[in-house]
Amino acid sequence: MAAFLGLVRRDLLLSLRQGGEIGLVVGFFVLAVLLFPFGVGPEPELLARVAAGIIWVAALLAAVVSLDRLFAADHADGGLDLIALSAMPLELAMLAKVAAHWLTTGLPLVLISPLLAVFVDLDPAAIPVLMLGLLIGTPALSLLGAIAAALTLGARRPGVLVSLLVLPLYLPPLIFGTGAVEASLAAEGARAHLLLLGAITLAALPLAPLATAAALRQALD
Repeated sequence: MAAFLGLVRRDLLLSLRQGGEIGLVVGFFVLAVLLFPFGVGPEPELLARVAAGIIWVAALLAAVVSLDRLFAADHADGGLDLIALSAMPLELAMLAKVAAHWLTTGLPLVLISPLLAVFVDLDPAAIPVLMLGLLIGTPALSLLGAIAAALTLGARRPGVLVSLLVLPLYLPPLIFGTGAVEASLAAEGARAHLLLLGAITLAALPLAPLATAAALRQALD
């Protein structure tokens, strides 16, 4: 556990010192949401109907932007080899890196989402459901994205390949995340959608590190 927390702390410090990655993800998220009203029109009724989808799609795309750098720096400087040779299981190390990735990308998106929800005229009563859905669903984005990042490690154009691999996997969180907000607005209750969203994250929690570690072993060999 000490090694696990140490790896999380290391990745967090590196991200905070560089700063650019966090700013890139948050900036992309904000700009993507702000541009939607110019494309679909400024009518409040129209924006209110698609607000949840706008924020979730922007969050998915912002997560994809950061995936190609999840392992790239450690792969370039030999850090991945040291992690693979350490006493800590590689699966646990991958979980630590995913946790650090979520803390520097997913969590900021959750925290800033209420402000953007107001901008796209989402009903204030649905904002807590939106935040809860993002809080439950964004860890799954990092977990599933780590698999794609590991599979494309060392590729010539990893960003394009990561997008092709991971976007189909992101459809269930998108569907249930937006469905939760729409159900809350329709007074049907968002509990079922949030439970399904949580089930995706819980299923990915043990399985994604196993798949990521297997892909990384293949890449390092």
